[in-house]
Formats: sequence, structure tokens, C-alpha cells
Amino acid sequence: MLSSRQNAVNAFFCASTPDTLPTLAPSAIQDGHTAAHLHILSLGRMTPHADLPDPRTGAAVKAADRAHVFHSWSAQGLIDPLAVAGAEGAYFWDYDGNRYLDFTSGLVYTNIGYQHPKVVAAIQEQAGRLATFAPAFAIDVRSEAARLIAERTPGDLDKIFFTNGGAEAVENAARMARVHTGRPKIMSAYRSYHGATSTAINLTGDPRRWASDTASAGVVHFWAPFLYRSPFYAETEAQECERALTHLEDTLAFEGPQTIAAILLETVPGTAGIMTPPPGYLAGVREICDRYGIVFILDEVMAGFGRTGRWFAAEHFDVVPDLLTFAKGVNSGYVPLGGVAISAEIAATFDKRPYPGGLTYSGHPLACAAAVATIQVMADEQVVEHAAHLGETVLGPGLRELAERHPSVGEVRGLGAFWALDLVRNRETREPLVPYNAAGEANAPMAAFGAACKKNGLWPFINMNRTHAVPACNITEAEAKEGLAALDAALAVADEHAA
Repeated sequence: MLSSRQNAVNAFFCASTPDTLPTLAPSAIQDGHTAAHLHILSLGRMTPHADLPDPRTGAAVKAADRAHVFHSWSAQGLIDPLAVAGAEGAYFWDYDGNRYLDFTSGLVYTNIGYQHPKVVAAIQEQAGRLATFAPAFAIDVRSEAARLIAERTPGDLDKIFFTNGGAEAVENAARMARVHTGRPKIMSAYRSYHGATSTAINLTGDPRRWASDTASAGVVHFWAPFLYRSPFYAETEAQECERALTHLEDTLAFEGPQTIAAILLETVPGTAGIMTPPPGYLAGVREICDRYGIVFILDEVMAGFGRTGRWFAAEHFDVVPDLLTFAKGVNSGYVPLGGVAISAEIAATFDKRPYPGGLTYSGHPLACAAAVATIQVMADEQVVEHAAHLGETVLGPGLRELAERHPSVGEVRGLGAFWALDLVRNRETREPLVPYNAAGEANAPMAAFGAACKKNGLWPFINMNRTHAVPACNITEAEAKEGLAALDAALAVADEHAA
């Protein structure tokens, strides 16, 4: 659904051709602006439709990006970002008219898809009424967002501290735990990702931590359960659960329980591989935390707000943490927002004692308006229930069917709209299709698989030897099946490297 302004602008550009677009005089290139900058600004256009290729504008967008945008997690000279012209629902498209079904949901955050008209309208309305205000004041939309979130969090997590994203949420949860307990150390798992800020990146358990690992951040890593690649030589989920809990207790004993402020886990690890914990594991961690007075933090930045077929993944395991971090799906990423849901006990610590932290844009009105609208959309349109249905009847069965046909698929795992395919060279040995943290030629099989996906109109989520199926939670069954068909074709390329 387009606004009247968008319709008017699009009508103008639908009638335009490259020959009729504004031409820039050389004298216009001034004050450090490149021709690419000024061409884009001169167009003044809104999102074009997918069926209106406009390579000239795409080239200008790409040139400006390459000249001035410094991208995250990248060697700047080795990347070639796609110039995106627009997006709607589960799809986005480039300026050459190529449309892609987004099986990444952005970075697993557009849980209700792109450009939902009700959320866009809510942001527009809020911008016209009160575009911004400082966090120390009581603002209606901020209060309402906090209320709606607290209604859905498990247990007594009824106080909400707003941040600008997931990393800041983890950063502040760690600080709350340390201040609350007076203890210095936090334990977190290998095969995890918690964000790129100072504490969050040290809590992370994947290679992105290495360059920033100070070895002095008060972080202790341990192995969480993952039966398919068990570090405990387990053969059943029950064994994996028991041995993982024993390992955690042993690590805790040698670190000194009295020094541990918190144990932090992703409820269902996301980027690291969507490893659903075995029954009893999270309850076991909860019991260990209770026994030693340790704060239990669940990171639901990726798994929360419908992604697993529940409002929060913790509901699947009947556990209530002391702190719960969220971001991404809280407002489908339309405006940056994250936060920490806080238990009554920890909140009480700061009743008379100031909390030593804050953010300029905490609870920004535009972000909170997007959150209110997103949560209402998810409730009204039964998005959470739909994600559960998709996992049970379309994505889960469909991915397992692919595994039966493709020798490169070692394991399928997931729930809701949150799935991973573990790609291997050999199903018997479970050797990954590419080595851990592979790059360059060593990563060629996964690169070829990714290229095949894109050739078939699917934008894949790829990390190491895995591809994740993490579409919008409100994707239709037909769209999900379209994605599975594209994966089917691309897996034939991965099969060429499998025994």
C-alpha cells in the first residue's frame, strides 16, 4: 500500500525514461559531493517497482556506497553490495529488475515483512505528532510499548529498559547482573553471538570475537549442548543434556560460583546454527543459577517475537530468566530498538540506587511507535500462530524432504520460522562442507551454493557450512514453498562437493 505522495512520485518516474532524468552540470559537483551523490539526490524518488528496471540509478547508488559507506564485518575492498531498489512483504528487488525472496528477513528481523502498511503509517503518524523526546520523560508511546512487551514476556519480567538494538541490550543486561550481584564474571557459550559492543562481543562465542577479545573482560566460555556435533560424545538428547549440565557445573566449580554474576545463553542459538536445546537443559541451567545466586540471562534478540512460533522461545522450555534481551522482531527492524526485560528482584536493586547506564535515544518515540504497531499487527494477524503452523506443516517437512534427496544435507533442525540446514561433505563423518570459518577458495562450495540460490531468485542466509531458512514469520505457504524449490535447485550444487 503506497501513500498518496509515493503514488504521485512513482507516477512521475513511471513516465520518465533515462533520457528524461535530470542531467547534472559539472559545476554542480561541489562541496565534496560526487556525481553519484548528486544524481541520487536529483532523482528524489521513492522506491521503484520491481518491474521498472533502472540501472542508471542503481549504478549511482552503488558508486556512492563504494565511495563513502564503510560496511560492517567486511574487508571493504572485497565486497560488492547489491543496490536495493525496494522491498515489500517477503521480497526485495534491485535496480536491474531482479526480485528476490528474502529467506534472511534482513538479518532475521523483518518478522512481519517489509513495508507493512500499518507499521509504516504508525511511524508517519508519530513523526507528525512527536518525532523525538528525551528518555527521562514519560511519553505515551514509550509507556505503551513497554506495557505490550511486558504483557508477553514470561514470568515477572515487567520492567523494560529500552536500547537501540540487541548488542546494547546484552551490554546493559550484563551490567545489571554485575551490579545486582556484586560479582565480576559472566559465563556464556561457544557457538553464540551476542553483539559487537565491548562486553557483548567478548561474550560472543564465534570468530567475530577474536579480534576484540581482551582476555580480561570477565568472560568465561563453556560448551552448550549440540547433539549433532556433540563435544560430549553423547548419543541421545538425554545424554547430551546431562553431560552439558555436568560440564557447566564443573566449569562453574573451577571458576568459583561466588565470582559468577550471570550465565548468558541464547534461548535458541541463531547465527551459530539454530541448535534447539534438548528437553531439560534450560531448566537445569535455571536450577544451577538459583542454587548459586547467579543471574540467568536469556538472549532472545533473534529468537523472540514470534520467530520460533511463540512470542518468546523461552515458552517452549517453560523457563523464566531473570533478564531477557530483545530487539529485531520487536518492531520488525523498521526503526532501531532493543531492550532488557527485567525481573522484579533485579529491578528492586535500583529502586533507591541509580542504575549506572543510559542511552540518548532509549525508547525513541518513532521506534516505540513501530513496536506498538508491530505487536498489534502480530496479534491481529496471528503472526505467531502462523509461524508455528509454517514450521509444523511447511518448512519443517519441506526441509526434511530436501534432506532425503540431497547428500549434502547432514541435519535439519529448527522450529517455527527458524531453521538451519547443516551442509556436509560426508553424512557418515559429518565433515562440514567447508572448514570452520572458511574464507576464499576454502569457502568455494558454500559460495557456489549461495550463487545458485540467488540465480533462482532466493536470497539465502549463509554462515560457515550452514544455510538458514529464516523468512518473514508471516510469509505465505506458497512463498515458503517457492523458497524450498529454490533451495532444492541450489542444493544440487552443494551435492557436487558431497560424497
